[in-house]
Amino acid sequence: MTERPRTDTAQRTLDAQVSRRDVVRVLVAATTTAAFTWTPDEVARAARVLQPGRHPRDTQTPGFFTPHEWETVRVLADIIIPRDTRSGSATDAGVPEFMDFLMLDGNNERRQTAMRGGLAWLDTDCRERFGHDFLSCTEEERTAVLEDIAYPDRAVADRSQGVAFFTSFRDLTASGFWSSKMGVMDLQYIGNTAIAEWTGCPPAQLRKLGVERG
Repeated sequence: MTERPRTDTAQRTLDAQVSRRDVVRVLVAATTTAAFTWTPDEVARAARVLQPGRHPRDTQTPGFFTPHEWETVRVLADIIIPRDTRSGSATDAGVPEFMDFLMLDGNNERRQTAMRGGLAWLDTDCRERFGHDFLSCTEEERTAVLEDIAYPDRAVADRSQGVAFFTSFRDLTASGFWSSKMGVMDLQYIGNTAIAEWTGCPPAQLRKLGVERG
């Protein structure tokens, strides 16, 4: 049976009924950290499949994420890897598309539950603290929330589910970015390049290592 799309009013009512306890229960059931783990082969497959058209598409319709989740993923990924003078941001590299593909590849219910529950945790925490969801937060409010979950060693116990989600999301963002063409260029990786003449390690690298050529 096909589920009918919710109206905005119905969605807001549902959101208001979702408590921190509900979200935590979902995250614990999903065993968040384990559920978010992908193998190198799975990451490589996603990168390979998406590589030909991997670029930001504002009109992209995700297969897994809801419209609200999709926008949240895009904002959060760009906070983790923003655009700078060297390269584009996570969304510029197609990281949200990479995540959407991985969420559907293999149809792993535990991974899907962990991702959806983590995004719900983020919105719930913001509503309890500021009265609105993550997307509606100011930059300062978003920073305050993320500062509490970005550093596992100093996070308080009642943020453990948020910490697990953000750690996994950050790892997935990095995997998506540095497996993209943009990410490889950002690393200035020059492997698989023929060298006509090998003259030894460049002086700059020797100085960085603190060694001298013998």
